[in-house]
Amino acid sequence: MQKILLPVDGSESSLRAVRHAVKLAENNDKLEVTLLYVHWVPAPYGPVAPKMGAGELEKIDKEYADPALAEAEKILKDAGVNFTRDVVAAWDVGVTIAGRAEELGYDAIVMGKSGGGGLTQLLLGSTANKVAQLSELPVVLVK
Repeated sequence: MQKILLPVDGSESSLRAVRHAVKLAENNDKLEVTLLYVHWVPAPYGPVAPKMGAGELEKIDKEYADPALAEAEKILKDAGVNFTRDVVAAWDVGVTIAGRAEELGYDAIVMGKSGGGGLTQLLLGSTANKVAQLSELPVVLVK
C-alpha cells in the first residue's frame, strides 16, 4: 500500500482510523496519506439548485472542515507522517469517497467504521458500509 485515502469527519471513530494510518506509515516511509473531508450538502433538484462558488467552499473549510480535520492533522504531524488535505462538498458522501479514491489512483481507503451516527446514520445508512460496497479498492474499516 503506497497511497491511502483517509476520510475524516472529526468523530472518535475516524480518529482511530488516523491512528491506524500512523501505524501503517511506521512500516512504510513512502506511504502517501490524504485526509478527505466530505461536506454533505442537500441534493440539488430543479431550477433552484444551489450553486457552490469558491466563497461557499471557503466557508465550508472554515466552519466545518477545519474543526473536523484539526485533530487528525495534529496526530499525523506529531507522528511525522506527511499528508495532504482534500475538502469537497457532495450530496452522497459514500459515493464521493469511493469515487474519489478510484479516480485519483489510491491503493486503499482507511476509515472509521462509524461516524457521527444518530439520526443521520438512521436515515442515510452507514457511510463506511456504503464505501465498502461501492469501492473496487481495499477498504479498511477501523473499529
